Amino acid sequence: MLPWIELATATAPDGDTLRLLRRGDEFSIRLKGGNELMNSRLGHSEEALAALALERLAGRPRPRVLIGGLGMGFTLRAALAISPPGARIVVSEIVPELVDWAGDHMAAVFGNCLSDPRVAVETRDVGAMIRETASGFDAILLDVDNGPDGLTRPGNDALYSDAGLKAARRALVPKGVLAVWSAAPAPAFSQRLSRCGFEVTTRMVRASGSRRGNRHVIWLAARTDT
Repeated sequence: MLPWIELATATAPDGDTLRLLRRGDEFSIRLKGGNELMNSRLGHSEEALAALALERLAGRPRPRVLIGGLGMGFTLRAALAISPPGARIVVSEIVPELVDWAGDHMAAVFGNCLSDPRVAVETRDVGAMIRETASGFDAILLDVDNGPDGLTRPGNDALYSDAGLKAARRALVPKGVLAVWSAAPAPAFSQRLSRCGFEVTTRMVRASGSRRGNRHVIWLAARTDT
């Protein structure tokens, strides 16, 4: 088996060291110490995050979508594949080096998605973008950290708190959709979403798209007021 080769490192705002590794045509981003955050061969649930949310926007000619977390681009590419020409997709990525890696080391993975005229990448905290926006997005897709009950970065807790969810609701247009990816179930989060003014459904999706492997959770939370 081919060995993993370290291509680059970056420091997250909280001080964690992120490592980009490659083995053949497979890429992995890990925390220093070995905990894998994402892998280029395991993106089915991140694709489903976009597909399940954006199917609820069918018929809107110019939807505005915010994606929290660039990752390896699975959610972005899936969103582009089903979005109309008039769509506007804003990706918020807080670690600038991840954007650089997408256009350099992982160019074959990302293809031309970052140069698509519908896409804008902001190297900013997605929470700040949400708090600064009122009725600006048809959908907000959050693939940040390991989900609401699996945080590795304490600062991300604000996204999933009552205050963070209420801010997300304000940032959505009426009948907009908040979609949240998680590595594991979190029943209390469903209750929190309901309490903050969303109609909630959950879906379990395999990471690999096959019948085996880890199952991830996607919350679809609709702002149902008019």
